[in-house]
Amino acid sequence: MAKKEINQCSFCGRSDKDVNMLISGLSADICDSCAEQAYQIVKESIEAKQKSSIGIDKTQLPDPKKIKEYLDGYIIGQDNAKRYLAVAVYNHYKRILQEKNDDIEIEKSNIILVGPTGTGKTLLARTIAKMLHVPFAIVDATVLTEAGYVGEDIESILTRLLQASDYDVASAERGIVFIDEIDKIARKSDNPSITRDVSGEGVQQGLLKLLEGSIVNVPPQGGRKHPDQKMIAVDTKNILFICGGAFDGIERKIAQRLNTKVVGYASSLKNAEVDRENLLQYVAPQDLKSYGLIPEIIGRLPILTYLDALDRSALRRILTEPKNSIIKQYIKLFKMDDVDLTFDEDVYEFIVDKAVEYKLGARGLRSIVENIMMDAMFTIPSTKQTQLHITKDYAGEQLEKSQMIKLKNSQ
Repeated sequence: MAKKEINQCSFCGRSDKDVNMLISGLSADICDSCAEQAYQIVKESIEAKQKSSIGIDKTQLPDPKKIKEYLDGYIIGQDNAKRYLAVAVYNHYKRILQEKNDDIEIEKSNIILVGPTGTGKTLLARTIAKMLHVPFAIVDATVLTEAGYVGEDIESILTRLLQASDYDVASAERGIVFIDEIDKIARKSDNPSITRDVSGEGVQQGLLKLLEGSIVNVPPQGGRKHPDQKMIAVDTKNILFICGGAFDGIERKIAQRLNTKVVGYASSLKNAEVDRENLLQYVAPQDLKSYGLIPEIIGRLPILTYLDALDRSALRRILTEPKNSIIKQYIKLFKMDDVDLTFDEDVYEFIVDKAVEYKLGARGLRSIVENIMMDAMFTIPSTKQTQLHITKDYAGEQLEKSQMIKLKNSQ
């Protein structure tokens, strides 16, 4: 007598009596439960393939207006820089997402930000990286030297990016690098010298290959390279470089350039319309060249924009309005100790007045508030106090006790 065949799922092994439905094929069967799981696996696989190497597809990439709106939540003012940065970042990631079906290749849109210290250059770059969920590294250009000299090699820039991405090379190759103090590697002099400019022009020349896009061998732990060391190959063609610098004194270069164009009465009238209180808004690539950047590196930083110096009204808004404002940070710190912190309105005006008086800018706001709150932060965690209200008189007394008063006396 022939043995009766039992129909069962070829994946989970359950018989047709234990499942709702058994779908039969030529040489295998699958139950409804396994078919549903297979559908989910295939769907996730297709979605993963559709995503680009940056981890998001074109539909998830925010447009420039949304990028600027996000930046507005964290940074006060600087609308011009935000617009340039939003467009440059949007175009950069569109470049990565482009379909390679023709011979048109979109070039990189590296950015250079020019503005006084404390105006938000680093914060702009960090906020952009936070929004796009990509690896982000901040590098100080002042420690870089030409290969073979004391200091850090150019490749250490990419070591920081690898560390930020947990050594995921594919993730690092879509990241953002902010090179701070780019003005400190300016050419020291136009005159030829018997000594090498290893921390100036030499660093600029070393940066060219990184900015342009090339495969660079990076030491995993940073530091100096040596022959027996294992290297990690990183392709920089899809890494967005944002450079920032104060370029102290560049206003003189701008003024000199604007004045040299004055010829005749009509030109004098046109020159009279120049806003001499904010010459930075007229910055051009030739001014960077006059300051000491080599033409090759200027050409690899095609997006040039400026940041305005912070006036009193901007400092007042920075103190309380952004999502990560200084006052909100201190309110949260005290809230963690179950203390409700409040301020009189005139305390904010007092803090801003002191920041303007001491010429400390946005970074100085934090220093002033820290000195005002120091005694309270030291004593209140040891008490059962649940309320703390700061008045102008209290703020003035605390600031007088602090060392910051010496800043005023030293000016």
